[in-house]
Amino acid sequence: MTADVDASVGEDGRRALWVRLFSPRRPGTLIAALVALGFVVLAAGAPWIAPYDPLAQSYLRINQLPSAQHWLGTDQFGRDVLSRLIHGARNSLLFGLISPAIAAVVGTTLGVVAGYFGGMVDRVISRVVDMLLAFPELLLAVMIAAVLGGGFWNVVFVIAVAFVPGFARVARSTTLAVRQEPYIEASVAVGLRTPLIIVRHVLPNISAPIVVLTTLWVASAIRLEASLSFLGLGTRPPAPSWGNIIRDGLGNIFGSPWPIIGAGFAITMVVLAFNVMGDALRDELDPDHAG
Repeated sequence: MTADVDASVGEDGRRALWVRLFSPRRPGTLIAALVALGFVVLAAGAPWIAPYDPLAQSYLRINQLPSAQHWLGTDQFGRDVLSRLIHGARNSLLFGLISPAIAAVVGTTLGVVAGYFGGMVDRVISRVVDMLLAFPELLLAVMIAAVLGGGFWNVVFVIAVAFVPGFARVARSTTLAVRQEPYIEASVAVGLRTPLIIVRHVLPNISAPIVVLTTLWVASAIRLEASLSFLGLGTRPPAPSWGNIIRDGLGNIFGSPWPIIGAGFAITMVVLAFNVMGDALRDELDPDHAG
């Protein structure tokens, strides 16, 4: 009976959160969610939505202006720009969603372990996290990517490592606060095992800032992947991603500016959409910040 009541309360709370997020007083959040959903649909359906093969070249179609056949024109190799942008969305969004998720799991685990157990464990983990935080995210990602090279999972690993320290610091600080709560002391007193205490009492009470941080860093991961691809350290050509589309278009900006315009617009819209949703989620889950 208690479990049923808890599940009902949790479900009601999630439903109320969704209602508040997408209420009429937050039209920006609804628009941002629709924009993000639109790009996700484009990425998922790229093979069927894109009008042309993104890798198909034609010397007869080099640097064409936008037309009914090619809505965003073609590039210096005669490839359809719109098709490359649609397929590039798949790579960019995959990196943007997978990397923060992995970083959240690893960073939260390290932060919870450090904050809950303290002592030598806390000192070792905190020193490693501080060392990683000494480097800006892009610089840290560039250094690791330069060693590992491109490739899908290498780039995912690079971006995840760049984000792990932030998650670890947030998880540690919130765990230190939760660790002092009476219900934690009561759980220890009645003999509950430490893993059970962490899963049942610590993680649910530190989940709000982790969820908010994950949402905000989806946008950062997309920017970071685009930066790495622009520098030649991310997605390897000819596979399209928004970053290497801009890189290819930069050398042909006077022949066809549409790759740069299209990819830049796509990155801007997605980053803004996830940032707006992350800010709204933070306001709802962290009333102190909103105030």
